Amino acid sequence: MPNTYKIRGMHCASCAAIIEKTLSKVEGVEKVQANYGTESLKIEFDSKKTSPEALSNKIKPLGYTLKIEDPKNSHAHHEKETETQELLALRTKVWIVMPLVIFSIAMMVWEGLLAAYPSFPAVPESADLILEKIFPLLATYVLFVIGSPYLKGVLRFLRYGKANMDTLVGLGTLTAYLYSLSISLFEWNQGTYYDITIVVIGLITLGKYLEMRAKLKTGDAIQKLLALQAKTALILQNGKEIEVPIENVKYGDILVIKPGAKIPVDGEILEGKSSIDESMMSGEPLPVQKIIGDKVLAGTLNKQGAFTFKATGVGEETLLAHIIKMVEDAQNSKAPIQKLADQISAVFVPIVLGIAFLTLGLWLLIGSRYMPFNEALSYGLTCFVGVLVIACPCALGLATPTAIIVGVGKGATQGILIKNASLFEKLKKVNVVVTDKTGTLTLGKPKLIDFKNFSTLPSNDIFSILESLEKRSEHPLAFAIIEALTEKGIPYKIVENFEAIEGKGVKGTIDGIEYFAGSLNFIKSFIPSFNANELGDWMEQGKTPILLASKNEVLAALSVGDPIKPEAKKAVEKLHSLGLEVIMLTGDHKLTAQAIAKELGIDHVFAEVLPQDKRDKIIELQTQGKIVAMAGDGINDAPALAQADVGIAMGTGTDVAIESADITLLHGDISKIAQALKLSKMTLRTIKENLFWAFIYNLIGIPLAAGLFYPFFGILLNPVFAGLAMGFSSVSVITNSLRLRVKSL
Repeated sequence: MPNTYKIRGMHCASCAAIIEKTLSKVEGVEKVQANYGTESLKIEFDSKKTSPEALSNKIKPLGYTLKIEDPKNSHAHHEKETETQELLALRTKVWIVMPLVIFSIAMMVWEGLLAAYPSFPAVPESADLILEKIFPLLATYVLFVIGSPYLKGVLRFLRYGKANMDTLVGLGTLTAYLYSLSISLFEWNQGTYYDITIVVIGLITLGKYLEMRAKLKTGDAIQKLLALQAKTALILQNGKEIEVPIENVKYGDILVIKPGAKIPVDGEILEGKSSIDESMMSGEPLPVQKIIGDKVLAGTLNKQGAFTFKATGVGEETLLAHIIKMVEDAQNSKAPIQKLADQISAVFVPIVLGIAFLTLGLWLLIGSRYMPFNEALSYGLTCFVGVLVIACPCALGLATPTAIIVGVGKGATQGILIKNASLFEKLKKVNVVVTDKTGTLTLGKPKLIDFKNFSTLPSNDIFSILESLEKRSEHPLAFAIIEALTEKGIPYKIVENFEAIEGKGVKGTIDGIEYFAGSLNFIKSFIPSFNANELGDWMEQGKTPILLASKNEVLAALSVGDPIKPEAKKAVEKLHSLGLEVIMLTGDHKLTAQAIAKELGIDHVFAEVLPQDKRDKIIELQTQGKIVAMAGDGINDAPALAQADVGIAMGTGTDVAIESADITLLHGDISKIAQALKLSKMTLRTIKENLFWAFIYNLIGIPLAAGLFYPFFGILLNPVFAGLAMGFSSVSVITNSLRLRVKSL
């Protein structure tokens, strides 16, 4: 079972590669996956051979630390507070350094204008002398205080041979600073690069601040889910309401909920009724009516009415806790499309270091043949610093995880829980959706649908007799009748000589008359003259008829069925509009299945399928080359859900089905299947856009910074613009990912 930990000190995709490579060599570590986008580590290890503390100590010399805490509490509020504090500290650095950056850029522009226009006013000699003293001091402060993380990166590189983004920036700015310092000390007649040291570090610090601020926004879905958690609860003890911290609520406690209150834990209503806003959990905007016996969920909001309920899920047992854990796990997972970016990032920094030194060497070796050595050295150093600064692989490392974080989060807010990032690519390829009937296309609960009175008795008298008989029955269909008639407020009568006849029906005496209620075959066994045509097309529609009769005549008939979900027809139409084939796979009667399939417009039906055969049918479709998504909610669906390319469980279903599936649809809303498919396409498109721009940026930026275009077009990239471009690339990738949040499904 993998554990997930937060990591401090990650600054680029190369950091993730360094951590993975280092920890994979530790004895006892079976599998390790570092994610720069979420700054997290997913790791499997043998606790007998190593420990989280030992793992943290292994990467500590390289500048990284493992946040050691119970992985189950990895989403705790203090994590957000720590990130906010880091952001504020970085903002303070930005406020300090940016005035120095603006001043340096102003002086660079002044010198540029003076070179281009000789008539432009020169810097006064007295001011020039002051600047000669000020710039070294400013550069020293910026490099050794603001830029200290980058210098540490250089030291770690020299000591351990591990290089990341900090190494590149530190090496470039330190080289520019030391070269400038030597010119100042020995009074060589050469230009200095103090301004470049100041501006590059300043702009990269600004870029990191903007990047961190944007990255915090990508995790808004988790923060919104965390915000749903109540802090306290009202427990009923000895007739008194006592307010206690949420952590103190135990299974079986009786809790009181008042209007406008958040529901603290999962439970079942014992007394009262209300309407509850479950929109943040399911994505459904309308409040849900709740009565005695209904389940309520932690984090949902009570709109009106007061009630008491019994706690049935507390702490990590609540649905909200499961959702948060599932969303976090999915956001920390990697999509297959990220593999290429990871492979490049792992070797990117060493290659860039090689290119930078090669660039400097070529300028000195070849450039000095066509220009004075001092000028070649100046250009060589400019290009050396430019290559190191512009080549940061941050954008490459952020391209996939930021899109996944936002995509998974958006799905969660819409009631679509995705277990793993790899599902985005699988979902996009799906061309067949196989769905169970009961609980998936239908409500999964029998309801009284039709009624026909064949007697002269008033309907209410018929209802009273039926209710009185069925109240003594334990048959599932009897509960549907009782529920419907109880809502009508029909009084029931005393039943004598009651008898349940297994598989057929019930009989009993009411007011001296013997009545029978049961199946068509049961009633026809003693009233063979009854014409089944009187029941119309109930049988063809898949409804189950129940008849009420005395010894001599049939008094009435009613039908019980599993109603189709209101959203099912539109859901099937939407899947068809996406070019998908829809198949129903059910163990129900053939007539029932065909009637529902016809009403919904389903392409193919396989009825009377045994639970063990459902999986075989999925395999059969897969052998035909089809990519199958399977939607179901029962224990009998679990093998098929696990076998399908993408398993989709109804959130109203069994725990076994949910565990076997890749995606869970809260409240069992089948219309969200189409939304999940659309979300996968949107997320993958965003990832590809991000990767495209990250690759193009580096493919163009590195040759430009190295001075490759200078001999042909006279174009040379100033390291200042390299630093600006580097920061912009990361922010643009994150911003593109954040666009997912505002797109409609």
